Amino acid sequence: MSETSVPTTAGKPLPVEARQRALAQELASLLDVVEPAPLLDLLLERAFELHATDLHFDPRPEGLAIRLRLDGVMHDIFTLPPQMSAQAVSRLKLLAGMNITEKRTPQDGHISSNLLRKERDVRVCSGPTIYGERLVLRLMPDGSKFTNLDELGMEPEQVDLVRRALSNPHGVVLSVGPVGTGKSTTTYSCLHALNFPGRSLVTIEDPVERRVARVNQIQVDSKLSFGFTEALRGVLRQDPDVVMIGEIRDAETAHIAVRAGLTGIRVLSTLHASDTGASIDLFREFNIPRMFIADSINCLIAQRLLRRVCEHHREEYTPDPGACKLLKIPVEKRDATRLIRGVPHDTNFHSGYFGRTGVFEVMYFSDEIREMILMGKTGRAVSEFARTNGMRTLEDMAIQKVMAGITTTEEMIRVLWS
Repeated sequence: MSETSVPTTAGKPLPVEARQRALAQELASLLDVVEPAPLLDLLLERAFELHATDLHFDPRPEGLAIRLRLDGVMHDIFTLPPQMSAQAVSRLKLLAGMNITEKRTPQDGHISSNLLRKERDVRVCSGPTIYGERLVLRLMPDGSKFTNLDELGMEPEQVDLVRRALSNPHGVVLSVGPVGTGKSTTTYSCLHALNFPGRSLVTIEDPVERRVARVNQIQVDSKLSFGFTEALRGVLRQDPDVVMIGEIRDAETAHIAVRAGLTGIRVLSTLHASDTGASIDLFREFNIPRMFIADSINCLIAQRLLRRVCEHHREEYTPDPGACKLLKIPVEKRDATRLIRGVPHDTNFHSGYFGRTGVFEVMYFSDEIREMILMGKTGRAVSEFARTNGMRTLEDMAIQKVMAGITTTEEMIRVLWS
């Protein structure tokens, strides 16, 4: 991709907000003068600059709709006319090493950073629809950049609990939440905190999202019957100090991970569960003995991602009675309370938001919590006990960020309850 095509002013790149606003117009202006290849190169370059996570090419009767996922929300960008759609899809599949003649079944591919002249890779997935072939590109994180635990959005006391859990010589630390809530970023941050030359670190991933110095990274391959379970069994025979498992998907992987945590290995992984209490119940559904759950897990980190109010276009307002009830603001303090909300603008894709931050619920396994699990208490009961003893819930942390003007009540409702 040509670096000279980046919009500039006085020789300096425009800020992200201005590039975001100009993207659709820029593509439209090039449509009649360039072939699909340079147009797609430019689109990928702009998507990286805007910190998009996904790029969708959705077939429609009127052409190929191009959409970006920014801050977890899809945005319509542009529609390629029908006469260019097939060329664009073939170009991307060719770059990804996919079979361009096969359009009836899903395929997976990979565009390397060498082809993109970028330091980030792209995962490509194709599939048939009634209007033609659809492509979804996952823009992988920059492998050279890591988010420290202090920068994720945790409160200082939460960071201290996670660091305390990581300092244990063995045991499991889990990041839990639905898809797209930043679990992988948190797990990589934990891995980064443990990455010292005197340790043997191994990751098992699907796919490998970031290339990490001094870490042995393994990518599973279902086509070869080489999944998380098979990889984990092999790794445990190779003298690791730290093992990061991309995701615990089934009971067998959970059992092996727990046993590894009991035998002197630090284990980092992710789990699809709504909160910390639900994670405990899910491990029980995997038929893991209560003693193993209590003894192996050091910390559960439940999380969500909330969009930030746009820094450049925002306004103050007084919350209505419904918002006060949600935020637990006393009625008598309503008139004195000022909240922040974004103003829709071209620079924030008319959403009022730009960027995201995390909210976290960190359950450190104290002796009392381990005893409750051994006694067979439910995840909800354990969570309630932890809250009465100082654990901040996802709702607590979201309220705190609304009151601080970082996000809004609408975003809090959308993420936590809708």
